[in-house]
Amino acid sequence: MTENSGTPALRPGERESQDAEQQAIDARNRKLARAGVARAERLLVSSYRLSSEQEAFDLLRRASQRFNVRLHTLVETAVHLPAPLPGASSWVPSRPRPAAPPLPALRGDERRLADDSAVLKTALDRTLHITGAEMGNVQLVQNGMLRMEHHTGLNGRFTDYFTFVDTSTTSCAQAAEENRQVTVEDVAASDTFDETSRHAILQTGSRACHSAPLLSPRGTVIGMVSSHHDQPLHHLTPAQSAALDQLGRQVGRWLVWHRSTTVISALNHLHTTATR
Repeated sequence: MTENSGTPALRPGERESQDAEQQAIDARNRKLARAGVARAERLLVSSYRLSSEQEAFDLLRRASQRFNVRLHTLVETAVHLPAPLPGASSWVPSRPRPAAPPLPALRGDERRLADDSAVLKTALDRTLHITGAEMGNVQLVQNGMLRMEHHTGLNGRFTDYFTFVDTSTTSCAQAAEENRQVTVEDVAASDTFDETSRHAILQTGSRACHSAPLLSPRGTVIGMVSSHHDQPLHHLTPAQSAALDQLGRQVGRWLVWHRSTTVISALNHLHTTATR
């Protein structure tokens, strides 16, 4: 029997087919991950007259490491800002740094929530506590897609398949499109999924799921947190839904603050380095 699914082990031909599918998923993920970085590299080469895209990548990598900002977060912010002006003193004009928005919904020591990775991981942990689940993941919007940032209890086949979600055949994509919480009570019977997505969810042991959006202060979906349940699920209680709504708004507000402060500081540092 295979792990979690309770189905017979794969026969040799089926194993080869699964291996080919995994290779295709890996290639897709590399292509999508690389696309955003390549756009940022071209932007920097053009703006700063750099000698190569490798030089641009090195600038991005160093700024990412210095400010403890995920590379793809830095890239996503860079490509959506106006292009930097080499003669300017900074990429984005400096402004007073506001205090971080509070995160009481996470019920943790906010001194430890110093970066987006810690905030997202804590948001996922808190979501699982609210919903009573042991499996889940949190995603951020990147280049029009949902990109997985953290997960727990889900196997590699699931996390590989859903590293990027760019179609509407999942509960998280539906929740993002409709800007609301979505519950799938029974994955096996729901028409939310296409068959490939359904299989990827079922094989990790998930039988039901709930997705809740992370919202900017303007109400824009900037991420998604989802719980996965090992038994079919009825809709959450009003108290659970309200708690997730509060969490989604607080975390979304914090993420916007982080991007407008720490991420901008990283890009201004990159600008200073590139224009020396």
